[in-house]
Amino acid sequence: MQKSMLLEKIEHAPTLNTVLMVEETLENAGEPIGLAELKRRLPRKVMHSTLSTVLDYLQISGKILLTTKGIVWIFAPRAEIEAMKKRGIRL
Repeated sequence: MQKSMLLEKIEHAPTLNTVLMVEETLENAGEPIGLAELKRRLPRKVMHSTLSTVLDYLQISGKILLTTKGIVWIFAPRAEIEAMKKRGIRL
């Protein structure tokens, strides 16, 4: 799904807190998890349509993969940027 298509279909945009909550839950899962399991692990309830919008966004941005075994967190920050931060270089 392209970004423009995602923007056209959004009726109610999720809040940043919701996106971050889903990201953190998926990142900490450590294994592929299904949609039902993701909903159970979230600290608070999220409407199905809102969660679908967040998952679409995360897939488009390259942070997750939706596979037959479940949803997998694949994003890894670039090592060079982290190394620059540790050395104290301002970006």
